[in-house]
Amino acid sequence: MAARSIASLSLSFGLVSIPVKVFSATESGAAVHFNMLHSCGSRLKQQYVCVKEGVVVERADMIKGYEFDKDRYVTFTPAELKALEESARHTIDIVSFIPLKAVDPIYYDKAYYLAPDKRGAKPYELLRQAMLESGRCALARWAWKGKQYVVQVRPAETEDGGLILQQLLYADEVRSMRELEIERAEISKPELQLALQLIDQIAADDYDPAEFKDEEKVRVLAAIDEKIAGKAIVVAEPVGAESADAKIIDLTEALRASLTGRKAAAKTAAPAAPAAAAAPAAAELPRKSAKRARAAEPAEAADEAATAPAPRARARK
Repeated sequence: MAARSIASLSLSFGLVSIPVKVFSATESGAAVHFNMLHSCGSRLKQQYVCVKEGVVVERADMIKGYEFDKDRYVTFTPAELKALEESARHTIDIVSFIPLKAVDPIYYDKAYYLAPDKRGAKPYELLRQAMLESGRCALARWAWKGKQYVVQVRPAETEDGGLILQQLLYADEVRSMRELEIERAEISKPELQLALQLIDQIAADDYDPAEFKDEEKVRVLAAIDEKIAGKAIVVAEPVGAESADAKIIDLTEALRASLTGRKAAAKTAAPAAPAAAAAPAAAELPRKSAKRARAAEPAEAADEAATAPAPRARARK
């Protein structure tokens, strides 16, 4: 199904105005949803109840209000609410161009795609290539649905990509790590060298999101299928429940054991079956490689999906 735009805007800087369409860049991949039921098996529905009169209120009788003091509200009519939102501008105003890496990802909020609208292809492509060539992205302001956003406009790094509109959080929306009062410990050079060797063993040059799957969701759906088939759900023992202190206490020894375990696994692994490579124990290697974890992932989930009974499809919706 073709993507549907959620807005038509103008991306402007200086005297240049680029007509663009806005598309959602992400979609929810929420965990498995369970419905609330009565003990008789029927679905339950939510209702709004007036706390003063104790009666159920229909949607047609609801009004919106803002609490300006404890239990004191100022109310708004639909027309007044619409007037508040009409301040939204249909332009994204670029205020500066900054290095691509200047924005800490912790400030990233929701992302959107920008595509050129009618007669906007050439200036759109010109801006995209200019930002790629300069290694810079745009900082802009955007008013949308009653809120003004600071946004980053950056070119996608793929060849067939376009421009990404990234909403940014304000400074007061991000907590300071100073609140954590993180303790600083002394690290010796041998410990640092061993840690660097371990990082080098499991280093990768890029990130491929397609390599990662929601294994917890697969596990829960498989358990639901078992329940549909009339089988009981068995509580599994938590992984890594044993304390790390019970195995290796010394940090240097833990790093050496991690390196030794990985080298041994690489030597004994069958060339045609990389999935046989065993990862070290959780206590010996806290940061397990995602690729190695996937290599050791059991194939049962895939086999179950291929031979699924009819109710299984319903469990995944």
